[in-house]
Amino acid sequence: MSQLGVHSEVGTLRTVLVHRPGLALERLTPQNRESFLFDDLVWVERAQREHDDFVAVMRDRNVEVLYLQDLLTETLESSNAARNELVEHAVSSHTVGLSLVHGLRSHLLGLDSAQLADVLVGGLVLSELGEYDLDELNRHSLGAMLAGPDTFVLPPLPNTLFTRDSSAWLYGGVVLPPLFWHARRLEVVNLATIYNHHPRFAGAEFDFWYPPEGDAGRFAVEDFGQGASLEGGDIMPIGNRTVLVGMGERSTGRMVERLARSLFASGAADRIIACRMSQDRAYMHLDTVFGFVDRDAVTMYPPVVEGMRVYSIYPGDLEGTFEIAEERGLLEALADTLEVPKLRVIPTGGDSFQAAREQWDDANNVVALEPGVVVAYSKNTNTNAQLRQAGIEVLEIEGGELGKGRGGCHCMTCPIEREAL
Repeated sequence: MSQLGVHSEVGTLRTVLVHRPGLALERLTPQNRESFLFDDLVWVERAQREHDDFVAVMRDRNVEVLYLQDLLTETLESSNAARNELVEHAVSSHTVGLSLVHGLRSHLLGLDSAQLADVLVGGLVLSELGEYDLDELNRHSLGAMLAGPDTFVLPPLPNTLFTRDSSAWLYGGVVLPPLFWHARRLEVVNLATIYNHHPRFAGAEFDFWYPPEGDAGRFAVEDFGQGASLEGGDIMPIGNRTVLVGMGERSTGRMVERLARSLFASGAADRIIACRMSQDRAYMHLDTVFGFVDRDAVTMYPPVVEGMRVYSIYPGDLEGTFEIAEERGLLEALADTLEVPKLRVIPTGGDSFQAAREQWDDANNVVALEPGVVVAYSKNTNTNAQLRQAGIEVLEIEGGELGKGRGGCHCMTCPIEREAL
């Protein structure tokens, strides 16, 4: 078995987790898209072709690509404990209402593994229940009686496309973060169950940084507290025992401290660089405005990055305490921890109008396959040209449909095995 763990942002990528667009995106409508965090409807067939091309580019560079849907199906097939755990957390009084719990759990546990995996990601509407199951629910549930045939009994998880957020591998372990928006929280339960029960992970040696025991039950909807959110798009293991974390719209200082405590206690890291960002949907995660493209090179959107307040967090003298120092800026802190004189900076391309447009279209949200080689959306012509002028190899994919969920190549990939620099 290969060694699980992600030890940098640009070291050679060995294994990555992705999710191919499917049923969940087909269930977006003009009426519900905002509640599922999408700015526009997605042409799903075109998005699938774009995603297939993305996967082909990575495989051509010898990256092993794992599909989340396949792993979920295999997990359900191999473990009754996983099946019961997922159904228990997906169907509770908090997610479907008290009177639906028993009947809906019985229905889901009667599905085969592939069908259940489809429901756990793609959702379930009332009309998809068998006649017997629907009659039973109507006898006992006011919610079922009042609902129309296209009412979601279980909502879809269309943001599963962005596998970066729902789990983040840092050095020799993984973070299962509590996500900010209610519409995304069950994504983490799916990932936690895979990492706990899938044969590929169940016999492997790795740590759970948060929660330490990797218990999917921690991520039941009722367990989320105000101010306790963290998302993988804000977390970057940059090497030299350092983790970079953004604090903007979706990641909070309280969770950064929890992550720091876990990493410090295990000895996996001894420095966290935390960036306070503006809370704006256009810059929802750190990786929407900043990314590594080579050992000593980054791409960034200067209007946001230059305005950040940056702090370094170190272990304190007493167990569980911290020493915190404010930095001059992000670039200076990163150059210090990476032990380079100065980082090369490739800004979002074009004039101020073009740069703003390309930042919105994820120009800085590139994923490195190895030092100096990145995958990017082809529509960001100015930024891609500047990357190439700086000596970076840019492998382009189409992203007209994939990008409608406000995510680029970095967002759509969860590295599981990546080499150190």
